[in-house]
Amino acid sequence: MKMKVCRKAHFNAAHRLYRKDWSDEKNFQVFGKCSNPLYHGHNYELIVGVIGDIDPETGFLIDLKIVKQYIKEEVEIPFDHKNLNEEVAEFKNLNPTTENIAIVIWNKLRNKIPAKYDIEVTLYETPRNFVIYSGGTN
Repeated sequence: MKMKVCRKAHFNAAHRLYRKDWSDEKNFQVFGKCSNPLYHGHNYELIVGVIGDIDPETGFLIDLKIVKQYIKEEVEIPFDHKNLNEEVAEFKNLNPTTENIAIVIWNKLRNKIPAKYDIEVTLYETPRNFVIYSGGTN
């Protein structure tokens, strides 16, 4: 029986949306106030879904304590209260858009969560703006 279980987490981080090869004017044109050279921050809400079959022995799909630990190690510790552009290696040459942050998180968790499970990352940048990523071609 396929099911999805979810774990919710939270982190705060600053970022700047911009391309180094563009002028400040063009960056502002494309990214608006999110291209502020002095950065800006968000209170990100993260939902990690794990999809698979329920283990008939335990009644669990996966022990969510394990998922909680992976989120802490792979997302909360490296991202929380950080400047994503300056302090997180994955974003040194990758624009930290919500889309790219979700893909990075998915990849980090995919390396931890056993392959027998599918995973889905939902990342809220604001209460109204969010992305959902479930893998695929990057």
